Amino acid sequence: MKKLTLLITMLMATIVWSAEKDQPGSADQAMQVLDSFMLTFNSRDMEEWSETLNYPHVRLAGGGVKVWANKKEFSSVDIFDRLVATGWHHSAWVSRNVVLESENKVHISTIFQRYDKNNNPLKNYQSLYILTNDNGHWGVQARSSLAP
Repeated sequence: MKKLTLLITMLMATIVWSAEKDQPGSADQAMQVLDSFMLTFNSRDMEEWSETLNYPHVRLAGGGVKVWANKKEFSSVDIFDRLVATGWHHSAWVSRNVVLESENKVHISTIFQRYDKNNNPLKNYQSLYILTNDNGHWGVQARSSLAP
């Protein structure tokens, strides 16, 4: 009887573990958000890009700190003219490494590359993205980079 109970317990634990593995974890969800973040950033659509963030949203870069209280405030300023003036056409992730993960927060160390219209690299930047699950919405809550 003890062997049967042990066998059933092990089988149930395996089933529960397998079911949990079918669900995307925090890091998987955070990586999906970063994919959307880059896709919408490259589309130059402030409204769509703002959907990949959680608010208040914080950016530490260029020697300063900027905080946006909500989507409307974030999407009201189009940053793309300034980027295009530098020769920028699009960006891409070079690396993304999870450095801290919990059920509702993930820190990801990244390097992203900026490219011109001919796909020539302009410059790459190290950064840290902090993604949070805010009432079921995964989004970038804060980012800190060495970009201007």
